[in-house]
Amino acid sequence: MTRHRIMGLLGALTLAAATLAGTAGPANAAAPGPAPASAAAPGGESPPAEFGTDWHDPLTPAPPVARPGTRSCEVTLAEARFRDFTPYRGSYTPPAGCGADHWAAVVLRLDGKVEGRQYDRLGHLSLGGVEILRTSTPQPSPDGITWSVEKDVTRYRDTLTRPQPVEMLIGNVVNDTYTGIIDVKVTLTFYAAEGRTGPAATPDRVLPLTTPAVTTPRNTERLLAEVYATGSGGGCEEYWYTTTPDAAPYSCKAADGPYREVRVSVDGQLAGIAAPFPTVWTGGWSNPFLWYVTPGPRALDVQPVTYDLTPYAALLNDGRPHRIEVSVAGVPAGQSGWSTPTNLLLWQDEAREVVTGALTRHEQSDPANSSRWTPAAPGGEHRLDTEGGHRLTVAGHLDTSHGRVTTTVTRAVRNTSVHRWTDGENRDALTATWTDEETVTRGSTATRTGRTYTMDGETTLGAGDRLRTVLSLGDRADTATLRGGRTIEVSRLDDRYTGDATYTANVPRDQRHAVATTSARSRLYGPQAPGGCHDRTVTAVQGTLTVDRRRC
Repeated sequence: MTRHRIMGLLGALTLAAATLAGTAGPANAAAPGPAPASAAAPGGESPPAEFGTDWHDPLTPAPPVARPGTRSCEVTLAEARFRDFTPYRGSYTPPAGCGADHWAAVVLRLDGKVEGRQYDRLGHLSLGGVEILRTSTPQPSPDGITWSVEKDVTRYRDTLTRPQPVEMLIGNVVNDTYTGIIDVKVTLTFYAAEGRTGPAATPDRVLPLTTPAVTTPRNTERLLAEVYATGSGGGCEEYWYTTTPDAAPYSCKAADGPYREVRVSVDGQLAGIAAPFPTVWTGGWSNPFLWYVTPGPRALDVQPVTYDLTPYAALLNDGRPHRIEVSVAGVPAGQSGWSTPTNLLLWQDEAREVVTGALTRHEQSDPANSSRWTPAAPGGEHRLDTEGGHRLTVAGHLDTSHGRVTTTVTRAVRNTSVHRWTDGENRDALTATWTDEETVTRGSTATRTGRTYTMDGETTLGAGDRLRTVLSLGDRADTATLRGGRTIEVSRLDDRYTGDATYTANVPRDQRHAVATTSARSRLYGPQAPGGCHDRTVTAVQGTLTVDRRRC
């Protein structure tokens, strides 16, 4: 979980830039014994008493990407075997048989395989400089695993319509100890807009933010920024949510404590705030047995943080370059560990060469961030209580070909956490909640989104070097769209993970006697879900899939 004795037992996250990174029944926390009581696997196989040399391939209960039933064309985007830090470079050409530039959908699929011994690795894929996938890898069994990731990339239509250079990298280390070569193939499947299936509504332009200086089209009438913000790279910022002020005796330090906030500025003025998602990679919390079959939410498909910057469109439409910058508040000065690749998504007013307007409102609260350390009594626990938050409102209007349109964006972020640990950090526990509430009002339409992320876990190192981790994670978002004050659309995402895993540390792999019960449930209700409802639960015991249940 943190860079202390417990984390050092694995050594999984000391490879710097190379490394990332229902209710489950309890795993056996002492000597190996019978497997926890559980139903037989979906195929009828009972779980073993402990982990062996192979286990079920990683899978997530997330809903499938929607695919229309129209003509399709497939293009191979990248095919590589990653053994070091040499990026794959290739070229992309749009398909000829499914429409020239307006498709009903475009779906990216990554298929991967790896065997032997390897840690979790962070990867990215860009097309013409536009990042279209950020991912991490599962950790393999000695016998080998395969996995896949699918993502809807239709919104990058502007980039996909032209030949582009392709770059992909999953930084890796292969030697006598770390033997796993990561073998991947990435494809794009294009679905034609035909019959009653029309082309998808997409941005007119997609611009990668490769430098802070940006010149946007002068007729921009809507502007979003998406930031693939990840704390990673093998240092303490991979576990930013457990860092402590300098005075506290803990191995991961940050002068201002664990509060983090991803910010976007325009010409030096704060334009957007967001709570980062606390991603737990597949080696996280000192215990890879938690993630072998059921990776944590978003670990294999890192989702960008999205900001509506439309109130700034009038300022940006003057034809001159402006500075759009991304930063992460709370990171110690000079500390590396965060990556923030950013794309700008723009919609243009085809009936106007220049769209004018004004930024009319900018209000923010004073950022709040306090961490209070309570020293441990003899034989007791240290405690760090953290509270932080921030609120921002920006508004502006644009005089478009269809009239004056006013956009107001209000966003409020908050984080509370309680971190407890013992001297020597043989027990380390965190309970934390992040909220990110946003309302975007454009004309008479308002979209309200409330996001809540939760983390509640504990890692202990007990007798016989038995290391146990008990952990639950939550990823929830509720969205409602109103027009004229009346609700016209609602959706809810609720992803949950629970795990309990124990193994013997400081011994060869075949002597770990590991046991684990993990469960992940994904629920999605609303127009994004197939048929309006998705509800799937998967549970694994000692790496054997015991539950795969669909309720919708």
